[in-house]
Parts: sequence; C-alpha cells; structure tokens
Amino acid sequence: MTHVIRGDDHINNTPRQINLLKALNANIPAYAHLSMILGDDGQKLSKRHGAVSVMQYFDQGYLPEAILNYLARLGWSHGDDEIFSMTDFCQWFDLDHITSSSAQFNTEKLDWLNSHYIKTLPLDRISSAIEPYLKKVVHTPIDQNLLIGAIDIHRERANHLTSLAGDIAYIFEVQKPNQQDFEKHINAEALELIKSFQASLNKIDWTKEAIHNVMNEVVTLHAIKFPKLAMPLRVLLTGIAQSPSIDAVMAILGRDETMKRLNLYL
Repeated sequence: MTHVIRGDDHINNTPRQINLLKALNANIPAYAHLSMILGDDGQKLSKRHGAVSVMQYFDQGYLPEAILNYLARLGWSHGDDEIFSMTDFCQWFDLDHITSSSAQFNTEKLDWLNSHYIKTLPLDRISSAIEPYLKKVVHTPIDQNLLIGAIDIHRERANHLTSLAGDIAYIFEVQKPNQQDFEKHINAEALELIKSFQASLNKIDWTKEAIHNVMNEVVTLHAIKFPKLAMPLRVLLTGIAQSPSIDAVMAILGRDETMKRLNLYL
C-alpha cells in the first residue's frame, strides 16, 4: 500500500496511525486528505439530500458514465474540462490538482451530465442501458430495431433513462390517450382530416420524408395550419399531444401499425 486517500475528517487520527505503523516497523504510506462533499444547501452530504448509494442512482436512471464523470470532477479539476472519459481521467489525475475547498454536490449538474451522455453515447449503448427500465413499463417483447429508432428520436429531451423509457413505451404498446389531450384535439373535423390523410398514405413509400410530404398536401388541400393535422395524429398514435415530429414517429411505427392505431378511431 503506497497511498491512503480519504476525507479530511480523518486528519486528526492520522498522526496516531503513523505512530502505530512506526511502532510495527511497517512502511508508512503517503496520506492525502480530501475536502468533504457538501449538499446543494452547503451542508454536509447526508440521506436527506436524496440518493446516497450507487444503486439508488441506477434506479433513478443515471448512466454509469455520468456518475463516474461527475464524481471524478468533485474536488478535482483538469483546466476547464467538464466532460471526459475514464481513460482521460486516469491519465490526467494528479493529487496536486485536488481543491482544498469543499465541493458541493449539485444535482442539476449531474442531470446535465446524464442528459449529455444519453444524447451522445452510441445508440446500442443506450439501448442496452435502458432495457431494465423499459421492461417495467412495456410488457411485450422489445424489438431492437424499434428500440434503436425510438431512442434516436426521443433522447434529445431526456435527462434520465427512467423518463426516456416512459417516453418511448407507446412505440411498443398502444397507450390510452390522455383524456385532456383527446378532448382538446379529437373531434369530427379532426377525424375527417385524418381519413383524408390516411387514404393518401396507401400510395407512398414509407419514409419520414414521404409521410411529411403527404401531410403538407393535406394541409394545403384543406387550407389549415399544420398542427390541425399533426396534433390529432399525435394523440391517436402516441396517446399524448407532445411527441417528436409525428412523421418520424410514423416512420418508426411502420405502415401496418400506424394504420392499425388510426383505425381504432376511424
């Protein structure tokens, strides 16, 4: 053992331990004491500040990459670098760059890092990481191609894997529409527009671009604004009025599933 690195609350007992090692003729390691981590409120970090174990952070939908990056940055710095891999950290770490002042555990900063990694890690990494959360909200087999596509169009808005799993659940299972959204956007006029739109879909290749072109044609034909068609489609296909671009959603759902869901209301 060459180094003992621990919190500065152990400074007082360090001389006692060194004397014990001397009495035993044992090698004396180098001692380093790190400043304590404080909560958002500037008080010593404790259970009342929220999650305190690794598994609790896992349960809340944080990626290991985000947790490691954030913890490494607490009380240590490498210039202005905020985001770095563990390889970078191992190469850069030096006790001389440990700060003497106490670091504050900022949940908003951790959320920002987690969001960054959700947005930037390879899709296959996110798809494997999200499966435990998705299985809690989806009770049918998960198609990997659908999963990759769903993550791709939803992850820009996600801060946690838990919320991302909830956001994409409709891709795999039909969701009961939100009552308020349904009452606001679904009426006889909206259903007639969707019938007109649906009839034109049979003639196209099933791509996001082709679907968008048909939407534009229907909007122009009926002299309406785009949301008049897009919002009812969102409610019927996803269950809510807020979603990624509805043409992208339809492209991922596929022709058969899209038609099946629309036909539930037509």
